[in-house]
Amino acid sequence: MTDSIFNPLATHAVRSWYLLLISWSVAAMLLAVFYFQHHLGLEPCYLCVTQRFFVVAIGVVAALGLLFKPSSALHTALHCGVALLAAGGAGFSIKQLWLQSLPVDQVPVCGPPVDYLFEAFPASEIITMLIQGDGNCAEVKWQLLGLSMPGWVLLMFIAVLATAAWRLWNARRLP
Repeated sequence: MTDSIFNPLATHAVRSWYLLLISWSVAAMLLAVFYFQHHLGLEPCYLCVTQRFFVVAIGVVAALGLLFKPSSALHTALHCGVALLAAGGAGFSIKQLWLQSLPVDQVPVCGPPVDYLFEAFPASEIITMLIQGDGNCAEVKWQLLGLSMPGWVLLMFIAVLATAAWRLWNARRLP
């Protein structure tokens, strides 16, 4: 009798451990964003803002996944959502790393600050500008162990994508 009460919780924990890990990782990344922007004074470029959107969206989807029963089709859809968001975010990280690798004479022209975009342009133009990036995105403002910020964010996106893919691949084999 005791097993039937606690087994569903254990099953849910086995199936959802990575969603909890992703949620905590996203929270840690947002704390780092706050530190870099407000304590160190590093202003985000357009592609940084776009990558932040994907990080937050992954965190929201992962947190929602913790609320649903592991056997539900919605739970599987949330795993797919996490994987797709991670792949999309990885694409923008790669684009920014590519911009950072360009010679100075090939870097696109810098645009206005992100805050100004939201004050002066309609949403459709803002989205286009954020997706395209600009010369500010080519500037390396911070590095750790030789990797710039988009490099570290790319590693996070790859880890999330790999974990979500593993989870989807093994969905039927786990209890």
